[in-house]
Amino acid sequence: MLSGFLVLYQRNTNHLYATIQIFMNNQLAVISVIYENYLVLKDFLRGFQKQTNTSFKVFLSDLSTNKQSLPKQSFSCSTIFSQNRGYSHGINIALNLAIQEGFHSFCIINNDTYFKSDFVGNVLKSITHHPYSLIGGKIYYAPGYEFHKTRYQKKDRGNVLWYAGGSVDWNHALTPHKGVDQIDKGQYGQFERTDFVNGCLMLFDKSVIDSVGLWDESYFLYFEDADYCERAKLKGISLYYDPSLVIWHKNAQSTGGSGSKTHVKYQEKNRLRFALKYAPLKTKLHLLKNFFFNGLR
Repeated sequence: MLSGFLVLYQRNTNHLYATIQIFMNNQLAVISVIYENYLVLKDFLRGFQKQTNTSFKVFLSDLSTNKQSLPKQSFSCSTIFSQNRGYSHGINIALNLAIQEGFHSFCIINNDTYFKSDFVGNVLKSITHHPYSLIGGKIYYAPGYEFHKTRYQKKDRGNVLWYAGGSVDWNHALTPHKGVDQIDKGQYGQFERTDFVNGCLMLFDKSVIDSVGLWDESYFLYFEDADYCERAKLKGISLYYDPSLVIWHKNAQSTGGSGSKTHVKYQEKNRLRFALKYAPLKTKLHLLKNFFFNGLR
């Protein structure tokens, strides 16, 4: 009983600390990683030029081999150049710089996305109202980037869901998305708890970093978000789906598109890594067998 009281006390203390820090510095650090995908940046950066709430700074970690210079932006933006040591490495070096500059609210977001002018305002509101949490939003396929391209009518393009909350399938060590490939008819319009927040859009405040730490760089690419969610749960941190946070996603553009060899390679390799760390023994054995006997190495 005493241990339960101490956990509850620590959780409430973390909430209070996070709330105070956010109100003292209501500025958002937007974190994104570049890897050779400069063509998608145009829509991404244009979105920040038209934000109604300008209390933000964008931090870009450029891990590209063939680096290109970016035009000067009308908003506050820093680019950090580094070697390609994986997606989590890119996230971590940007987070560290943002922390050094005094930021307490963070938005991890893929740069193969775009959004409307109220995005930053909604992000700051969600973090302020839900301190010491991981928060995800409603993510649509960008028009023309749907996985099942022939399934939808033209009028449905841009309204096909990619993520509206998530779960963890421990029998297969997968993190299926709620609503994926469905046309949005308002069925996922409620704020609610979720078991998995996709790293395409993940919000949190500094109290989460203080408790959980930075992202695990051993994953290199894929499942690093799932790992961060599980580590957060172990610290008593709540995960939420907030449908007021809306973006459109050009899926898997950094890895040659969904189903590419690079995409599949890292998905399977890090699925196994994730499973060996968290999944039941039966799942671990099943994935190990597939990995070694099906030539996935």
